[in-house]
Amino acid sequence: MKEFIALDAHKRYSWMEREEGKSRKVRPVRINHAPGAIRQALEGREHGTEVAVEATGNWYWIVDEMEQAGLEPKLVHPRKAKLMMGMVNKTDKLDAQGMNQLPRNGTLPTVWIPPRELRDLREITRARMVVTAQRTRLKNRIQATLNQYGWVGGEASDPFGKKARSELQAAIRGLPLQTAQVTEMLLRQLDFIQSQIAELEQKIREWIRDTPEMDRLRSLPGVGWILSAVIALEVGDRIRFASAERYASYSGNTPRVPASGDKVR
Repeated sequence: MKEFIALDAHKRYSWMEREEGKSRKVRPVRINHAPGAIRQALEGREHGTEVAVEATGNWYWIVDEMEQAGLEPKLVHPRKAKLMMGMVNKTDKLDAQGMNQLPRNGTLPTVWIPPRELRDLREITRARMVVTAQRTRLKNRIQATLNQYGWVGGEASDPFGKKARSELQAAIRGLPLQTAQVTEMLLRQLDFIQSQIAELEQKIREWIRDTPEMDRLRSLPGVGWILSAVIALEVGDRIRFASAERYASYSGNTPRVPASGDKVR
């Protein structure tokens, strides 16, 4: 390789080091983050050159600009890379140097980069998960308030459903003045969030096409159309897993055994 390039990325800037393959001459530069800054800093580099960057929280746009510059981003596993570098001290310069050293001996620990389109689609399902968690918190808060004043719920299995809504609202009106007002406010917020969830689910059905993988996922107990879309998008290209065992480990379904002496967990 003619040149090794690594970026130690932060929120507001990145520290980039370009190291020539033969002479090992290093050219460091600090890049202040702005639209087009990464792409501009990489101009003139040979197309297809690999660029190592840690998998930090803002890597999406950095990878986009690397690809726009015609280079090949390599997303580095931060924890594994730190262990393999074996450095006691930690600075931006040392991190960039370490990420340039690992590719030389073929040990750079990288992770899969989802395509841009997939990254975009994931935001729909991830947003739905966030909003449904907010819905659950609101429901729990409303029920806890009512339970404090002796409400045990009606006969309906879902106290927030259409059939039980009149009973729920009557119970709220029976609360003390201030408690009733804030609980009604939470109920209105719950209705708004429910409308957002419905809108997101409509987007999922419009933008995410059904696949054989999703159809197979729905054969599992408890997995419907929405959950099959969530799993399929998070997994991405299943061919990237060398074996079913690797996929099971990625999914968190493989037990791990830490053992030391006579202690086994």
